[in-house]
Amino acid sequence: MAKVTAVHLLLLACACACISPLLGRQVPGVAIAQGDPVWPTHFQGRVLTELSLGEREGTFLAGFPGWVARFTDGDREIVMRRVSEPTRRLHPAADCYRGLGYATSRVRIVSDREQSQWRCFTATRGTDALDVCEQLQDNHGQRWTDVSAWYWAAILRQSEGPWLATTVASVRRD
Repeated sequence: MAKVTAVHLLLLACACACISPLLGRQVPGVAIAQGDPVWPTHFQGRVLTELSLGEREGTFLAGFPGWVARFTDGDREIVMRRVSEPTRRLHPAADCYRGLGYATSRVRIVSDREQSQWRCFTATRGTDALDVCEQLQDNHGQRWTDVSAWYWAAILRQSEGPWLATTVASVRRD
């Protein structure tokens, strides 16, 4: 099996850049968080090592209401997006993978060790097979496995930002 590489995530960011202008819209009256976010040093009990973002990922970030960082824990690649306002520029990871030519299947909700729920799917393209999981959360511990549900909660002010969207990709092991 092929490992998840920076190329995979770069391609994902490129697809997001292509799709995002069609979805972008700012919401009036919503404050934007100031300053650079503090990223976690650990994720699910494992030490994170920050990876650099590529030039094309920088293009994606132009106009994105927040910040993006990419990490590895040695086995998985983790993309964290700190979102400062409700936006349609944040969309499900499955959309990006399909835009990159991956087939997505086995969509399911999975609970982790802390009983937190994640939306997971399998992304396959040729001989590459990845398990991808995603979740959004606010600063008060409220979590979503569905980007649309998060968006409406944010728009209706049922949740306060900034929010953290986390996507975890790992090589599928059968």
